[in-house]
Amino acid sequence: MSHAEPLRPSRKQRVRTLWISDVHLGTRDCQAEHLAHFLKGYQAERIYLVGDIIDGWKLRSGIYWPQAHTNVIRRLLTLSKRGTEVIYVTGNHDEFLRRYSKLILGNIQLVDEAEHLTVDGRRLLVIHGDQFDVITRYHRWLAFLGDRAYEFTLVLNRWLNHWRARYGYGYWSLSAYLKHKVKGAVNFISDFEDAIAHECTRRGFHGVVCGHIHHAEIRQVGEVEYLNCGDWVESCTALIEHWDGRIELYRFAEAQALEAALRLAELGEPA
Repeated sequence: MSHAEPLRPSRKQRVRTLWISDVHLGTRDCQAEHLAHFLKGYQAERIYLVGDIIDGWKLRSGIYWPQAHTNVIRRLLTLSKRGTEVIYVTGNHDEFLRRYSKLILGNIQLVDEAEHLTVDGRRLLVIHGDQFDVITRYHRWLAFLGDRAYEFTLVLNRWLNHWRARYGYGYWSLSAYLKHKVKGAVNFISDFEDAIAHECTRRGFHGVVCGHIHHAEIRQVGEVEYLNCGDWVESCTALIEHWDGRIELYRFAEAQALEAALRLAELGEPA
């Protein structure tokens, strides 16, 4: 199943686990409103924040923090107070938090990586994934240069969706589309998946949940189950574990379109 069921605001869907990565709070391209809408629809036993939740790189050059970004933090804190275990796995954009790894504050834990055991007994490594990105790890100046080019596509993406919304169209990611079409990006994604799958095999894990490359996917890489959360900058995606151990990929654009179709059906209008 490629997307989650649309939810009515009046009721929440109870699930076992949510995985969210690459929110990049503190940047203009963060889709905080969409994320808050998503979080309001679920009651989870455990939430993994799989790195790059706060963008420390961007915050160094200036503070951008609108109310919508605060609302996401408040939502997560409220969930933790109500019993949800929140596990924050550090990433490269929030690497300033790595000095505080193993910190525990109530129901909130800060770690560099975690192990998740599914209902049906699969051991999953939960890690952001920058450790397996050669450019980020060994050529930081290239990472920053690439980050600038990426930011430009996100600006185009922001304006495109501004006008799409004005004319009644749903969210669509130009940057994610380009990522699928550029050969170099496709090869980079494949190399990243192979590297992280190899590490899982070496350490005896059945699978991995990661983020970092902003490319949501569930697939087999050899003997390893590869699950990437995606992001809340361009694709607006997350992973959901249900009570039977099934893990599905949630796509906000698909859920949004389905909710709109249901509203039209309720009004007796053709979709």
